[in-house]
Amino acid sequence: MHLFIVSYLLFVKLYDIMMLGVDNMENTLCPKMEETLGMLGKKWVGLIVFTLLDGPKKFSEIEKFIHGISGRVLTERLKELEAMGIINKNIFNETPIRIEYVLTRKGVDLTKAFEKIGEWAEKWV
Repeated sequence: MHLFIVSYLLFVKLYDIMMLGVDNMENTLCPKMEETLGMLGKKWVGLIVFTLLDGPKKFSEIEKFIHGISGRVLTERLKELEAMGIINKNIFNETPIRIEYVLTRKGVDLTKAFEKIGEWAEKWV
């Protein structure tokens, strides 16, 4: 439940930031803010990024950490995050093959946003 709240708060915080990106003259949404919210506002994405903030994780570790996510959806979201450049999929040529997911620099830069959301949650939730 706590992770759901964090994910929701991330969306709310990003919405607030997005509203700062509204052009007051034309009342239009900043395209970068719209893209950011579309990217991070997708269900489970915030929780996946949050899970990887403390280091690389295997698929099964992410799946255990996020209660309620199916393997199929987790696979889809990981592929999307990789395509966005937020995570890397590291494949280790061992027996058995080991695969880990880790935040890229772009993903690590989200740390401050999560910290701000955490501060807000401590104050208001």
